[in-house]
Amino acid sequence: MDNLKVRTYADYFNNGEKPDILFWVGSAGSFDDRAKKITRAFVKILNRANVKFAVLGEEESSSGDAAKRAGNEFLFQMQALMNIEILNAYEVKNIVTTCPHAYNTLKNEYSDLGGKYDVLHHTEYISNLLDEQKLSLSSSLDYKKLTYHDPCYLGRANDIYDAPRKLIDSLNIEFTEMPRNKRKSFCCGAGGAQMFKESENGEFEINIVRTEEALKTNANVIATSCPFCNTMMTDGVKNIDEGKADVMDLAELIAECL
Repeated sequence: MDNLKVRTYADYFNNGEKPDILFWVGSAGSFDDRAKKITRAFVKILNRANVKFAVLGEEESSSGDAAKRAGNEFLFQMQALMNIEILNAYEVKNIVTTCPHAYNTLKNEYSDLGGKYDVLHHTEYISNLLDEQKLSLSSSLDYKKLTYHDPCYLGRANDIYDAPRKLIDSLNIEFTEMPRNKRKSFCCGAGGAQMFKESENGEFEINIVRTEEALKTNANVIATSCPFCNTMMTDGVKNIDEGKADVMDLAELIAECL
């Protein structure tokens, strides 16, 4: 986080202050080298908009999504209850995350275990910052052609389709939808804890199918808004035609235009 302003919730709390939002970084955004770039891009946006935010830092654990999808409900509840205890101790109310898997879990599944929070996905939050004129985009990406992949846990699971496309509209970029989009979108292949499964020779690979659909639009940027989708689509491009398209998160594209 060099050259970026990031404070922990504990730092605020120990000084008698409260941030406006908690940025839930997520496992991918914390540990995966590619996803860290998405984390940095979003923090850059928050800094530019002068948002008073905090992260949990080393107090943040996995949301438990992968354990739940893999069928280990006991492990999920252990993870969730540990996180809820920390969040409630800090009296957290508003959470923003760049990971749709964490978004879905925090928003829809923690409430049954005593964790009730207002949760936004980063595309929603950035869209609000633009509406409130706390961000201004100065450069254009009109030299690029973009297609967008709807993450399952953002789209079909939570009906968030407009916010990402609103951000795309703000980029002044040529945009082509894939035939399967929004509610009829096709999975990247990482959902249901499949992210961690190695495919075997000859096995039907979902991410290859989806990446082929994206490349057929002749876009040179495949945009998404999920670190898991980013990994699967990047692997797809490498397998089909490495270098033909860049896979980027919408936060990275917005940060590029600040």
